[in-house]
Amino acid sequence: MYPDLDMTQTKKIALLGNPNSGKSSLFNQLTGLRQKVGNFPGVTVERKSGYAKLKEDTEVLIVDLPGTYSLYPTSADERIAVNALLDKGNKDYPDLIIYIADVTNLERHLLLLTQVVDLGFPLLVALNMNDVAEEQHLQCDAIKLSEELNLEVVKINGRTGAGLEVLKEKISQLLSQDQWERVSDFYTLIPQEQMIVEEVRHLLPTRNDYHALLLVHHLSWLGFLTEDEKQNIQNIRDKHAFHPINNQLDEIMNRYKKFSPILPRILNRSYTTAKTLTDKVDAVLTHKIIGPFIFFMLMFFVFQAIFSWSALPMDYIDESFAMLSVSLQRALPVNLFTRLLTEGLIPGISGILVFVPQITILFLLITLLEEVGYMSRAVFMFDSIMQKFGLNGRSIVSLISGGACAIPAIMSTRTISNWKERLTTIMVTPLISCSARIPVFAILIGFVMPSYKIGFFNAQGLVFMGLYLFGVVAALTAAFVFKKVLKTEEYSFLMLELPEYRQPHWKNVFYTVYDKVRSFVFGAGKIILIISLILWFLASFGPPKMMKMASDVATIESSLLHYDAQQTALYVASKKLEFSYAGYAGRFIEPVIKPLGFDWKIGIALITSFAAREVFVGTISTLYSIGRDADNLTIRQKLQQEKNNEGKPVFTSAVSLSLILFYLLAMQCMSTLATVYRETRSWKWPAIQFVYMTGAAYLVSLLVYQLLK
Repeated sequence: MYPDLDMTQTKKIALLGNPNSGKSSLFNQLTGLRQKVGNFPGVTVERKSGYAKLKEDTEVLIVDLPGTYSLYPTSADERIAVNALLDKGNKDYPDLIIYIADVTNLERHLLLLTQVVDLGFPLLVALNMNDVAEEQHLQCDAIKLSEELNLEVVKINGRTGAGLEVLKEKISQLLSQDQWERVSDFYTLIPQEQMIVEEVRHLLPTRNDYHALLLVHHLSWLGFLTEDEKQNIQNIRDKHAFHPINNQLDEIMNRYKKFSPILPRILNRSYTTAKTLTDKVDAVLTHKIIGPFIFFMLMFFVFQAIFSWSALPMDYIDESFAMLSVSLQRALPVNLFTRLLTEGLIPGISGILVFVPQITILFLLITLLEEVGYMSRAVFMFDSIMQKFGLNGRSIVSLISGGACAIPAIMSTRTISNWKERLTTIMVTPLISCSARIPVFAILIGFVMPSYKIGFFNAQGLVFMGLYLFGVVAALTAAFVFKKVLKTEEYSFLMLELPEYRQPHWKNVFYTVYDKVRSFVFGAGKIILIISLILWFLASFGPPKMMKMASDVATIESSLLHYDAQQTALYVASKKLEFSYAGYAGRFIEPVIKPLGFDWKIGIALITSFAAREVFVGTISTLYSIGRDADNLTIRQKLQQEKNNEGKPVFTSAVSLSLILFYLLAMQCMSTLATVYRETRSWKWPAIQFVYMTGAAYLVSLLVYQLLK
């Protein structure tokens, strides 16, 4: 996919701008499918890069830096962008910066632009959102702006690609220059700052005075500075009684005084008293009563779409891989390799790809809502409520999406810039009941609540809804605890702009969805496959003598019970599973789970269903030799007849409710843990998530069973 380029010779171009300025759209226009996603060195923030062709023989590497409002960052994402511009040894240190500015919000965007100008980088301004400006009767004189800023300015449309060829030509021209002519300063250092900068530049190689000043401001979190360098700069700060906040405010105010007078000379607006379409729509969609109702209706549609639209392709993927396994079992000789292939590798790959339809549909719908400008409104409406629980307005999307599947819901937290709020959302999202729990609930709810009507409602359906509400309460409670426990230096506030409503750009939607799906398949998918193979081994092998004895005994017992071939195979499989390493694990944990009402067979189901919660039903079916036999009994009827050693029913209402609540709260999904690792780049957080969720599940199940038995 990528050309074999010498990275020491390939020019690197950084895309920089405020959030919602259109950086991602321009990045997609320049790179197309020739992009990849990784992480910035040493951090978990996503790094997008890709190659763009300027001429037939010229290619450059484009790096899409996280959006930031200024070089004084307030979040982890913004710090990454600033760090990339200050660390001269950073692999993303750019040879040229393309600054994307929204012409409809030019005054706010000029703050960051003038700061980057003062850093002395070769700079090209891409003036975006010109189509929106026309709708607002706003005209911008790009030639005059270029003269005022002493910079190259190109009008573009990041969504349609208009102006892209002119932009590429300007990039080629700027990169061909041997020297970059310094433009006029937009900020003049005060005497105190000048003295500090002179001393710092004697200690460190810096780009210019303003570069040195920013090192002084940000020395506490800049990772590329050594401890000795930080201490030396701190000594200089103390010597001159430097107060970063006061100096930062003075700098920002002085910048506004310099560039604000430029705006009337380059912008011309034909004012109209008529409300715009955005104003009219916002009057409804952000209404304090109607707005939340519309949002929940939209999210209900999203949830239903994920759940219903994905059913057919997920079944097709599942059935296709099952048929492939059966075909290979028949075609290949019976040996260890065939079993590994058909029982381990192929189901493992199926366990990855079966989630692709849900992930695709979720990100398709969320991206469409982002593209039209609605999601910013939803975040704005719910931020104050979410903040009370240590979450972010953007968390509401992840929590609701978790009702379909926690994996794409966790991936969608990438839109949350505050690391503490994003991590909290990741840690609590799996508490929302996902679709994989439905087979477990469907089998067990009948033991808890008989099927009868309460008015227009089915009693079992009300219990099912209650489980979802219980999951929501559990998630918000856990989030509140994380709010108190997790520490961060970041400020917990939301800064966003409400963009104009517009038609989605399908090319941009495609690239975004493609990127998310690929990230899951080749990121979390590798981990899921490895764990699947480990679980297959544990469930398929055991001490050889015990496995052979179990097979022989099961065969003899089957003949005495007059089982047919299918029933015999099922019974033998259940006996071998009992004496497998997973079976020994089930017996090993039986003393721990017995107070919850679970026997060793349920213990095996708990272990094997870690591959995926819905595996529980299949495991229980195998262990209890469940299926449709001559008596034509269903799974639930067979479970009703199952007795323990004392002759009492195994699945009483107390055991069933205990098991339901355990599955509702416990982290029984390796795919989710793999995704959490992928998003946090550390096994620490998946481990904490597994311990606290499973611990909570154990305590709740213990309490319920002991009270009801």
